[in-house]
Amino acid sequence: MPRHHVVVGAGPVGRHTAALLSERGDEVVVVTRSGRDTGLPGVRHVGLDAADADALTAVADGAAALHNCANPGDYTQWERVWPPLASSLLNAAERTGAVYAITGNLYPYGPVDGPMRADLPDAATDHKGVLRARMWADALAAHEAGRIRTVEVRGSDYVGPATGVNGHVTRVLPTAMRGKPVTVIGRSDQPHSYTDVGDVARLLVAAADDERSHGRTWIVPTNAPRTQEQVLTEMLRTAGRPAVRVRSLPIGLLRGIGAVSPFMREVAQLGYQWSAPYVVDDTATRAHFGFGPTPWDEVCRRTVDGLTV
Repeated sequence: MPRHHVVVGAGPVGRHTAALLSERGDEVVVVTRSGRDTGLPGVRHVGLDAADADALTAVADGAAALHNCANPGDYTQWERVWPPLASSLLNAAERTGAVYAITGNLYPYGPVDGPMRADLPDAATDHKGVLRARMWADALAAHEAGRIRTVEVRGSDYVGPATGVNGHVTRVLPTAMRGKPVTVIGRSDQPHSYTDVGDVARLLVAAADDERSHGRTWIVPTNAPRTQEQVLTEMLRTAGRPAVRVRSLPIGLLRGIGAVSPFMREVAQLGYQWSAPYVVDDTATRAHFGFGPTPWDEVCRRTVDGLTV
């Protein structure tokens, strides 16, 4: 019997999540402000402000799961946009009984010494990480109080089709595909984990279904770390293109730019991610769910095929 699912957000993760649910025969509603059609067959689209708890609750009535795939793109607006949105999602999950499945990120961990595991404490030092950590803490408290059922999946920097400006490498990949030099944030020679958006969606769907996984966070299965230069070179090779020069934008310079650019100031606060190794340990996820990441060669192919150059 088909189950009803609500996906909030139509970015790369939201679209992949909706596609997976629809392909297995579930009824899927994608919620965005505009209500724009994603082109996914069998998926219904609704235009509403997901920060309106009453409107969201009406759409989620009878849903098996409410998938938070929202991604406010402008860091400077997070403090304004996220709190009411997170509160609405939490309220809708409590009112409807839907599993609250959250697409998280690694920001709550803050600077770390060694690979990031799901059992590390949330110890963010910048306000974006603190905000995301608070969102999870609020959801977990509601879960532990028996008010909702929730789970959060956390991936590293995104790669995969249609990632575009949502990924640090895919942001500059179209320029590299035209044979031009590119500039990446921080050091280009440090190992960094890259998570395929399709794998984020796959884990989000699996975790929502699995009651044993609820009440905690999970690291999305992710391939072995690579430097920014390696990733760019390997994706260009997949496309049959030559390697290009990869320049580095020092974090110190980024902070200087941040003096006049609020957005760059926000990016600079995350500079620790690009100054040293930034890698994940997904061992617990692989053991529990029984699957690993999409093979790297396929990730490269999917990313390149999804580009608009």
